[in-house]
Amino acid sequence: MTIICRCEDVSLEEIRRLISEGYTSIDEIKRLCRAGMGPCQGRTCRHLIAQEIARMTGKTLAEVELPTFRPPTRPVKLGVVAGGEGDA
Repeated sequence: MTIICRCEDVSLEEIRRLISEGYTSIDEIKRLCRAGMGPCQGRTCRHLIAQEIARMTGKTLAEVELPTFRPPTRPVKLGVVAGGEGDA
């Protein structure tokens, strides 16, 4: 078994199955199997997933939809969210 996403333990076979089911963007694949959602945030697997999408769909790498990047968040105390006391 070939592992594509080491952080979330997602195999090449799982990625291929999802692509064959019609999921052809990195964001779709992330949502379905968590590939690219571990500590490295896709730095090690994003390109491998994009290559497999391109290979299986006949697209070029430039045509593969890039994932949505979201900045990291920091914890906020519930009191701040509720409008009460506390520092952010």
